[in-house]
Order: sequence, then C-alpha cells, then structure tokens
Amino acid sequence: MSASSHSIPSAERAVRAFERAARMAKRETDSTVVVTTDADLRVLPVGVVRAGLDQVLMGDDPEAGLDGLLEGGILEVLLPEVSAMVGFGDGEWRHKDIWKHTKQVVSQATPRIEVRWGALLHDIGKMRTRSISPDGEVHFFGHAEVGARMFDKMQRRMPLFGGEETLREEVRFLILHHLRAAQYDASWTDSAVRRFAKEVGPYLEDLLCLSRADITTKRPEKKRRGLRQIEELAARVEKIREEDARVPPLPKGLGTAISAKFGVPPSPALGILLRALTGAIESGELPGHQPADVYLDFLAQNVARFGLPS
Repeated sequence: MSASSHSIPSAERAVRAFERAARMAKRETDSTVVVTTDADLRVLPVGVVRAGLDQVLMGDDPEAGLDGLLEGGILEVLLPEVSAMVGFGDGEWRHKDIWKHTKQVVSQATPRIEVRWGALLHDIGKMRTRSISPDGEVHFFGHAEVGARMFDKMQRRMPLFGGEETLREEVRFLILHHLRAAQYDASWTDSAVRRFAKEVGPYLEDLLCLSRADITTKRPEKKRRGLRQIEELAARVEKIREEDARVPPLPKGLGTAISAKFGVPPSPALGILLRALTGAIESGELPGHQPADVYLDFLAQNVARFGLPS
C-alpha cells in the first residue's frame, strides 16, 4: 500500500482500488497501487461492488483489469473462489495455469455481461476437483458441477446478482454446461443435436461464445480444430431448426391413424398424444420425419405410459 493511502478513509480507498482496476481495463496506465482490506470492502454496498466488477469485465483489456483487482486485494476478499486460481497449475502438476487461462478466456469472450461473468467463473470448480492418475494425467472430474454449487454459495454470501434472476440463472447455466459444446463430434445424430439444442434453449448462442473463448491452446492446429468443431455444431443446430420449422416432425394423417388403431376420437386427448410424440422427438427418444407406423409402434409399446388400451 502506498504511504499516502493509509490516511484515505476506508470507503474511499475501496472505491479508488476499483477505479484503478477499471482504468487498467480501459488500457489507461496507473502505477499507483491502492491496497484494500476486508474492512474497506465490507462498507461498500453490493451494487457498487457489482458495478466495479462489471466495469473491469466489460473493459477492452479485462486481463489487465483483473490483475488490478488482484493487486488491490479485492479478489481475495470479495471473490476468493477466483483468487484461488492464482498460481494454481503453472506447470507443477502438468496443467495450465488456471488464472492465466481464465483471464484469457474473459478477454476472448464476447463482450456481453452474461458471457464475461460466465468466463470469469467457469473453472472455479477446478481447484476442488484436481486429481492425478497413476500415469500422471491431471483430471478435473465434475468441476463444472462443483463450480455451479460454488457459485450458489458465492451468491448467498454476497448477492451480486440480487434482483437479476435471469442473469443469475444464465451465469450459473454457463458454468454448469461450459463443456457441452466441446464434447460434440461429427458422429452425433440429428436427434442428439436436437436434444442438445433443446437442453441449452435460450442460452445456445452465449454457450457457444463461451466455448469459443475457452480455447486458449497455443497450438494453432488444435485451436482451428476446436473452433471448427463448434462452428459445425452451430451450423447443424441451425439446419435442424430450419428443417423442423419447414416440415413438421410427425407425418400427416398420424392423428387419424392413432384414432383408428387405438380408438381415440378427435379430441384434446388425441392432441395430447401428438404433442407427447413431438416431445419424444425433441428429446431424442424418437427420430423425426418417419412413416406413421414408427409412431404407432412406439405408442403400442408404451400403452401404459400414454394411457392407451392394450
């Protein structure tokens, strides 16, 4: 802490530390380090804290801004889940430095607040899940799930997203599912792609943005391969959505065929059956655009499930 900063009132010192980090995120040089304490930061309203963190994350150079938050002691006090990344890895256990990786992901992420927060927190579960296999391989099994639970605890400790339920839910979703797009390969069936799109729902674009940003390898071909994989997944999702919008997944006349086979008259009950079949297609349980017999056989094999006569 600089000598003069000792005499600065507590709240003002905390605000100055945030302002310095924000200036660094804007690529403005500032060599005067203002180091905060727990007492300094606890007097700030949560809204002021969120605003300061948002400015850093949304800056042109969030890597520098995050370093400013670290130097000022802000991360250690307010976001210990993030400060725990510092120095974690760095070659000791044959895996990348998680702090350096995280800063790069934030910097590479699309500058939308949901994606930048997801980028900052996507790997917080790694510190609690690292394991070393007998052959020396490093693993982080379940780190996405652990990270989502840590996010919940963080929010209870300091409600940064209080009153912003939609934002909170999306950031948590991105943490929990940030690996999903990277698991794609060309062998996925259309049903698997359709199921993926249904499960990620309105978060698809932001999840794909985070997945692209999460590629930080220094090997050009590996990076190109990872980006191609994500683009292929995005293209397949779009193609299937267009096809489904153009051609209904159930064949014409299926309702009449169900009535004839199971004695269900045209009624709300028949509509419920057709919607159930559409849902089975969307979930990947059934293929779409098949002959009517495929869906009649499926109903016949699941009469109890659908309340049909055997």
